[in-house]
Amino acid sequence: MSSSPLQPQITIRRATADDANGIAEIYNAEVLNFTSTMDMVPRTIDEQRQWIQSRSGAFSAIVACDTSSGAVVGFAALSKYKERAAYSTTVEDSVYVDRKHHGRGIGHLLLSAICDTAREGGFHSVIARIEATGEGSIALHRSVGFEMIGIERQVGRKFNRWLDVAVMQLML
Repeated sequence: MSSSPLQPQITIRRATADDANGIAEIYNAEVLNFTSTMDMVPRTIDEQRQWIQSRSGAFSAIVACDTSSGAVVGFAALSKYKERAAYSTTVEDSVYVDRKHHGRGIGHLLLSAICDTAREGGFHSVIARIEATGEGSIALHRSVGFEMIGIERQVGRKFNRWLDVAVMQLML
């Protein structure tokens, strides 16, 4: 990837505890201001470190870093889809990009990389659960091959309104 003022050089790598501040800053902005997450309480730095430490092996977390500054500009992770054993070959993805860096292809890099991680981990499918008005997230997932499989109606409530969740799936 070439570097320009609008397209910084980006490195994708596994998240470490040192990334906790950068990840928390991105995630907590979403928690407090947007419906891209159904969380309503920001994470402390210690909670973010614990979250990173719990993401190992097949359920890893990765970060996108601006190579010139070293700043974390986005992150992605895999989580268990459901607790019951028969669901163990399916995972759920999460992708967040600092809003100052939207539209630069960073989400696509992260989502592609985390789907590769799922494939390498032997998973069969990846589920994305996206607040239904999140057109950018839906388009991002479509761009790497996810298909819309349904809408969960009014399953979330945030900022005094009911929220639908779009469910998308990628078969690996």
